[in-house]
Amino acid sequence: MSTAHLPPVPPQVPRRHSRFWSWLMRGVLRLSGWRLVGEVPNLPRLVVIGAPHSSYWDGVWGLMMKIALNLDINIMIKREVMDSPLGIVLRPLGLIPIDRKAALNVVGQMAKRFATHEHMWLGITPEGTRKAVKQWKTGFLRIARAADVPILPVFIDYPTKTFTLGAPLQASGDDEADLARIRALFRGYRGKHRDTE
Repeated sequence: MSTAHLPPVPPQVPRRHSRFWSWLMRGVLRLSGWRLVGEVPNLPRLVVIGAPHSSYWDGVWGLMMKIALNLDINIMIKREVMDSPLGIVLRPLGLIPIDRKAALNVVGQMAKRFATHEHMWLGITPEGTRKAVKQWKTGFLRIARAADVPILPVFIDYPTKTFTLGAPLQASGDDEADLARIRALFRGYRGKHRDTE
């Protein structure tokens, strides 16, 4: 089975190694036509944000790319998914269950997790839901700022079947300005059911 062309992974990036699963996922991506475009930054710690997030399929394709590249990315996901039978499969893949209804200090927890890991990438959907939203959540900015790590934008585009890696950027401390600046980068990319509004 021929495999998908994917960008090289530099040495500072956190990895999980599985030759068989990497080979299998590369083959599936090749057959499906999905690609990862751009340069993987040589950074040991960062927050990854992906949008527009309009379907569970975003997570499926994203996980396949993560496995194909042997990347070790911790991904925040709602607890209901992890408490379902799918949790048995997803937990070993580095997904972190988040209870969105409970008053938990998620920013503090993630900052503490970064502080205890020399190599850590954390994946978040800034919209916080698959539905269209007028305002993105500021959690990813507050986590990046508290942990003093860059933000890597990943642009999802169904018409071209691509996940495109953008250039890493820093949170300035002005959440409103940062949200407007970062959200504007996602215009023109189309999710399965909608684009970024």
